[in-house]
Amino acid sequence: MKCLFGRIRNDEMLLNPYGEIAREEWLRIPSVRPEVQLDEFVIMPNHLHGILIVNAAFKALTDSAGACHAPLQRHPRTLGAIVGGFKSVCTSRINRYRGHSDEPVWQRGYYEHIIRNEDDLSEIRDYIITNPFRWDPTGRPA
Repeated sequence: MKCLFGRIRNDEMLLNPYGEIAREEWLRIPSVRPEVQLDEFVIMPNHLHGILIVNAAFKALTDSAGACHAPLQRHPRTLGAIVGGFKSVCTSRINRYRGHSDEPVWQRGYYEHIIRNEDDLSEIRDYIITNPFRWDPTGRPA
């Protein structure tokens, strides 16, 4: 929960070099994973919120709850593989930048939510956009 990616000042997220690496890698996801489109996202001092839009070929690999049908394997076109790949490349780049090879950057796992309708999408977009305004200076996620 370290504030590794930057800080909030006057309700605005100011990315440091680690935060810039996370932003660059998030924006690179569609070039690595053509089945994925990006929507709203925000990098916060110690976490990230983002919406990924995936095409039908990706959805065919998951059940209605979003769980992979092969839970013991990371299929290359699952949400877990996308998030895992993003976290892995960020960790590698950040650790190379700071001269460490084994320091953690992310917590294990992630929270996912399947967006089922336009109202849900609008609410989540608003939550992401306004997240810096709700930042708790103690460092707890908004």
